[in-house]
Amino acid sequence: MTEQLRLMAVHAHPDDESSKGAATMAKYVSEGVDVLVATCTGGERGSILNPKLQGDPYIEENIHEVRKREMDEARDILGVKQEWLGFVDSGLPEGDPLPPLPEGCFALQSVEEAAAPLVKLIREFKPQVITTYDENGGYPHPDHIMTHKITMVAFEAAGDPARYPEAGEPWQPQKLYYNQGFNRARTLALHEALLARGLDSPYGEWLARWKDFEPRERTLTTFVPCADFFEIRDKALIAHATQIDPDGGWFRVPMDLQQEVWPTEEYELAKSLVDTSLPEDDLFAGIRNN
Repeated sequence: MTEQLRLMAVHAHPDDESSKGAATMAKYVSEGVDVLVATCTGGERGSILNPKLQGDPYIEENIHEVRKREMDEARDILGVKQEWLGFVDSGLPEGDPLPPLPEGCFALQSVEEAAAPLVKLIREFKPQVITTYDENGGYPHPDHIMTHKITMVAFEAAGDPARYPEAGEPWQPQKLYYNQGFNRARTLALHEALLARGLDSPYGEWLARWKDFEPRERTLTTFVPCADFFEIRDKALIAHATQIDPDGGWFRVPMDLQQEVWPTEEYELAKSLVDTSLPEDDLFAGIRNN
C-alpha cells in the first residue's frame, strides 16, 4: 500500500488520549503515520485531581481554557494532530440515586446528531483505522459510553453516501479497535513484578475490586510493541496537570520494569473489513501492502 497510513483516536476528554494508547500513537507518528485525536468534549466538568493545583481560583474559573492549553501541550509531545468535536462535558455523576446529567451535556445528545461532526471529520481525515472505547466506555463514565456510541455510528455511516450527505464525500475506515490497555493481565503482571522486586504496588486494591467495574474479561486481539515510547506517553500525561498527580500511583512503577514486563499496549478488534490473523502486533495489519 503506497497510500499514507492514517490513524484516528476518538476520545471523550482532554487527557484520555494520553492515558489510553498514547505510546501507540507516538510509535506510529515516529514511523510516518498521520495520527489525529478527535476529542469529544472540553473536559469542563472534570475535577482538579492534582492536589498541588486544587483551590486555585484561576483554574477553577477558567478550567475550559486551562484544559485546552494542556491538550495543546500533550498534542505537541505526542506529535499528533487534534480536533475538538465541540460537545460539553457531562461530568461523572455520584451518589445513590445518581443525580440527573446536566442539561445540554454530551451524554444527553441524540446519538445520530452527535455522530455528525465525527462523520465529517472521518471523511476529511480519511483514516484507515479508528480507536475508541468499548460499550462500557472502558469505565462507565457517561461521556465515554457516548463516545463509543457515536464512533460506532460514524464508522458505519462515513462510507455510506446516503447518510450525512452534508458531511462530505464518503470514506470507509477499514478497522475499528477498542482501547484495552487497562486489562487485568497487564495489571496483574506489573503487580507481581513489583512485589517480586520488594516494591510497593499501587495495583493491589484495584485487582481486588476488578470485577466490580469489569465483570467479564475482554478479548485482547492486538498487542502493539511500543515500550520505547512509554516515556513520551508519561510526559504527555503529565502535561494534563489539572488531571494528573505526578507523584501519584500512576508513576510509581519503574520505567525499566514496565518496559521489561509488559512492553505493549493492547486493543480489541471490534470491526474489520480486511482479512487479518489474530493475534496482531499492528493496528494496520491487513491494510499495509494491500
